[in-house]
Amino acid sequence: MRDQVRTADGRALTVERWGDPGGRPVFLLHGTPGSRLGPAPRGMVLYQRRMQLIAYDRPGYGGSDRHPGRTVADTARDVAAVADALGLDTFAVAGRSGGAPGALACAALLPDRVTRTAALVGLAPWDAEDLDWFAGMADSNVREYSTAFDDPEGLAARLIPRAAGIRRDPGRLLDELRRELTASDRAIVADAGLRSMLLRNYQEGLRTSAYGWIDDALAFSRPWGFDPADIRCPVLIWHGELDVFSPVGHSRWLARRIPGATAAIDPAAAHFAALRALPDVLNWLLREAPAPPASEQQPA
Repeated sequence: MRDQVRTADGRALTVERWGDPGGRPVFLLHGTPGSRLGPAPRGMVLYQRRMQLIAYDRPGYGGSDRHPGRTVADTARDVAAVADALGLDTFAVAGRSGGAPGALACAALLPDRVTRTAALVGLAPWDAEDLDWFAGMADSNVREYSTAFDDPEGLAARLIPRAAGIRRDPGRLLDELRRELTASDRAIVADAGLRSMLLRNYQEGLRTSAYGWIDDALAFSRPWGFDPADIRCPVLIWHGELDVFSPVGHSRWLARRIPGATAAIDPAAAHFAALRALPDVLNWLLREAPAPPASEQQPA
């Protein structure tokens, strides 16, 4: 089921819902770049779990209007607007990669509404104390975020033609990333069904412009607008030890910063392994008592 939701400032957000319309609601925030058509369990699986999964195109992606100058904290306001439009009082939130900081924003800024939160392969705040933000990060992301820090106009000049090329041929993004993918990530994205889904996701995300991608990079390289230490709901931080796009040190920092957070670190996994971890993470979000998924829990 697809909806258009208007925010308080008049922007349109394109929203998709799957699964049991009477089931327990979980928001799933997509990555960078991406769209509401990103990785998700099949509808029948969601019905069996009595879950309704809600995804929307974050601002500037797919069918959602751009929000110039947005911060990570603004995600909470958009999620609240969608929840209000759908008549949802409380809900869980999961975010993967570029969606992970927004999931944490919801936990910090909507404490009376968010029941549980999961952040998969996410970033820490750019000004995180005692964190070498770029340590272990692939050269492509170091260049992108360094440009966002120092030259926002230069970032746009780089990403606009790159996004146009990916719009015409979405496989181009995976081809560009291939030289930096670990062996485990290459095996995951080689799966024909998963690759097809990722290509649809990227093409939809960049269908209208590159500005969702640009604004994400800018938001991640500025103050987030909240402190993860203020989060009080149960939080699961999932990460692959071998991730070079969002280095695992970011999740270890978040796990230390967020009171009572559970860190699930997979020593053999990298960035795209979060797609395979997602079903277990969604199960965790619906549990009554805090517990990490599977047997991957390790000290942060």
